This record gives sequence, structure tokens and C-alpha cells, in this order.
Amino acid sequence: MTQMPTTDRATPGAAGPMIEMRQVEKYYGAFHALKSIDLTVTKGEKIVLCGPSGSGKSTLIRCINHLETIKSGEIVVAGHRLNDSQKAVDAVRQTVGMVFQQFNLFPHRTVLENCILAPMRVRKLSRADAEATARKYLERVRIGDQANKYPAQLSGGQQQRVAIARALCMEPKAMLFDEPTSALDPEMVKEVLDTMVSLAQDGMTMICVTHEMGFAHQVADRVIFMADGRILEENVPSIFFKSPQHERTRAFLGEILHH
Repeated sequence: MTQMPTTDRATPGAAGPMIEMRQVEKYYGAFHALKSIDLTVTKGEKIVLCGPSGSGKSTLIRCINHLETIKSGEIVVAGHRLNDSQKAVDAVRQTVGMVFQQFNLFPHRTVLENCILAPMRVRKLSRADAEATARKYLERVRIGDQANKYPAQLSGGQQQRVAIARALCMEPKAMLFDEPTSALDPEMVKEVLDTMVSLAQDGMTMICVTHEMGFAHQVADRVIFMADGRILEENVPSIFFKSPQHERTRAFLGEILHH
């Protein structure tokens, strides 16, 4: 699929593709969850995935870091061809950070301890280096003063920002967000979206599954609409929202924008 030129954003990806999915098929038993998915995300590009519940959005991004395995097709992330070898999986997971709906923080560890665990175990950083990195990213998401608290002492929005900082501590080249605001109270959504906007402005490659269409307008280089396991439509936000081509896209936008 061709990517429409964008005039209102810096052109991403002059250095080439970060994530490539070619003819990806995914089944859960007899259920065909992803159908002939072709997607190329260039370095620095921001993609928003939207669509009705059950359309395959979360499954798609979970396949990118091998949380789900595919039936056929090919996924290449930062030059690493994703297959069942643990070496390839580990390489991709060090390249790609992921933030989930639920924060998945360890409740018995402080914010700082949550953030240093993977860098020490996976990247083999010393504790001092891991703590320095963690404090940098906790400041980055404007929560540095919470480093010694436990997750239960934080609001949902704060916990999600800790989850973002924790992912950043692995120094990823790309970030995947799976409906990161859907479990939050409405007043906490903005603080998480503001953090994501800031990351986008810094040039982070991002794929975000979200229904926050204001965020898509503000940040996305492309908005992709999925239904029934297929990519039905994609375009730059200015065209995607003003003149959607597919009737399923029009129906979805009509429902979500006037909800």
C-alpha cells in the first residue's frame, strides 16, 4: 500500500523501514485473526491503528514482538527477521518497547525497582547505570519524584507513565502502545497522551492502538483502519478523517467521533 505524502509533518523514515510485515496470517484455532497483513513502518514514523473491537489491532502489534506467533508471512524489525529462534525474539524485544492497557507493574517493587529490573537482567547494566537510566526516563515522563513509591501509591495515570518509562529504560528503537489509556479514568487520559505526544515529537517510531482520535490528529503520520483482521484503509490524518473512502471506516468514525 502506498503511503500518502504528508505536508503538515516532518517526513519520517529517510533511513528506511523499522518494521515490516509481509502477508502475515494469524489464527486462533479456527478463527482467522489476521488476514494478509502488509505493513511497513519507517524509522521515526507514527502510526495510529483504529477499528472496532475484535478487528485484530492488538493482535497485530503483539505479533511484532512475538507475544503472538504467526501462521505464515514474515515480520522484520530493525533488520531482525522474527522467527521462533530465541535469539531473534530477544533481539526484537530489546529493540521494541511495549505499553499495555493494564500497567503490569510489579506491586511489591518500587517504581525505580520496576524500571531497573529488565536493563540489569537483559542489557546487563550495573545497578548504578540502570538507576541513572531509570531516573532519566522517570524525569522524562514527569514522574521522577515518585521513584521510591510503590505502584499502589500512584494514580492510574501515574502508573501508566511508569510503564512507559520502564519500556524506555530498555532504550528501544520503537514503541508499541496497546490502548494505553483505555483503563484510565477520563481525567488521567490527558497526562498519558501528553507523554506520548512528547515522545512522538522526539522522533520515536510508534505504533499506537487507540480510540483517541484527537491524538491521532495531532501525532500520526498515518492512520490505519482495521476490521475483520484486515487493513481496510490508511491515510494521513487530514484525509483519513475528512474523506474516508471505505464505508466501514465512515461508519466507525461516525460512531466514535459523535459518541
